[in-house]
Amino acid sequence: MGGIVVIGAGQAGAALAARLRALKYAGPVTLIGAEPAAPYQRPPLSKAYLLGETDLDRLLLRNADFWDAQNIDLRPNAEVTGIDRAAKCVVLGGERIPYDQLALTTGAVVRRLPPAIGGDLAGIHYMRTLADADRLAPELVAGRRVLIVGGGYIGLEAAAVAAKRGLQVTLVEAAPRILQRVAAPETSDWFRALHLAHGVRIVEGVGLDRLVGTGHVSGAVLANGEEIAVDFVIAGVGILPDTGLAEAAGLALDNGIRVDGQGRTSDPAIWAAGDCASFPYAGGRIRLESVQNAIDQAECVAANMLGAGKDYLPYPWFWSDQYDVKLQIAGLNTGYDRVVVRDEGAARAHWYYRAGRLIAVDAMNDPRAFMVAKRLLAAGRSADPAKVADPAVELKTLLA
Repeated sequence: MGGIVVIGAGQAGAALAARLRALKYAGPVTLIGAEPAAPYQRPPLSKAYLLGETDLDRLLLRNADFWDAQNIDLRPNAEVTGIDRAAKCVVLGGERIPYDQLALTTGAVVRRLPPAIGGDLAGIHYMRTLADADRLAPELVAGRRVLIVGGGYIGLEAAAVAAKRGLQVTLVEAAPRILQRVAAPETSDWFRALHLAHGVRIVEGVGLDRLVGTGHVSGAVLANGEEIAVDFVIAGVGILPDTGLAEAAGLALDNGIRVDGQGRTSDPAIWAAGDCASFPYAGGRIRLESVQNAIDQAECVAANMLGAGKDYLPYPWFWSDQYDVKLQIAGLNTGYDRVVVRDEGAARAHWYYRAGRLIAVDAMNDPRAFMVAKRLLAAGRSADPAKVADPAVELKTLLA
């Protein structure tokens, strides 16, 4: 028997393998990861880990002895070079590992700046892996000048870390405002003000024309002609689903590895979960980039690999830490037509509505709003906008 092989040892892969054992699957389980480290958490890399507030041991998803204790064959620092669907095996160096069922939890890779605009210069950093964080950490020296390209959450988190370390921070965003793809103007305005108060310079509506330098980046030229001297660059311009193995194996793709409601790919013996998987949702298809989705979808797929026959229904939530602010997001704001602001001073939340129904919430230092909204959304319920906007109304009464 080949058992179950899982390619990708990130959050989804680790959750899937562990869930198989929790569900009493007794066959062989092989978990293959490209990185040298055992499965670890990624979100703290751009926050606490870069600030030196946590170490690798605290990032690990499981204790070192968990994998052996669960009889899971963990293969770190291993690159799968192909999938032989006809023979039902994966190619790992000179080894061929057979499988009865295969799970792809390959995650995502960062978008890189193109060489045509200087993207091949030294001194350009990305934030996705432990190795990325380890390369970036020595650059964060007070007084140095950093250019951050991209005003999404990764870029803003990097800006917050650099500003806290005393660097001179300039952030450029080609779109008219930061967070434009993921948040309402009200949230963009709130976070812009937060970063400006910490000395970050934010340039919006202006793209990066090119990076300059001899071997190592030393400056940037913006689309408006402005020239900026820099010591290094952090690019946070999004991620792409890692579909290389799936594509080479001839699996169907659709903004990721296309799966059905249960997580099965176009090959009935192969499944996918996490950042790399595109699944049916609300009459269309969606790919969610979040820890919560990686875990929940992977655990659902594990059950379905054992015959549960259950469709995956996500309850999306996300978070971001910047300075002393914890942003918690419940739901998906796609297609919102109204934003209701609840301002309680230290706590603030932006409630998104579509056609009169609550669909999402951005909660800044407001865990009560996040939890109430999360429960409402999970129950398929809405909330009266007038009550939401009134700080005198207790949030918990919205659950009554």
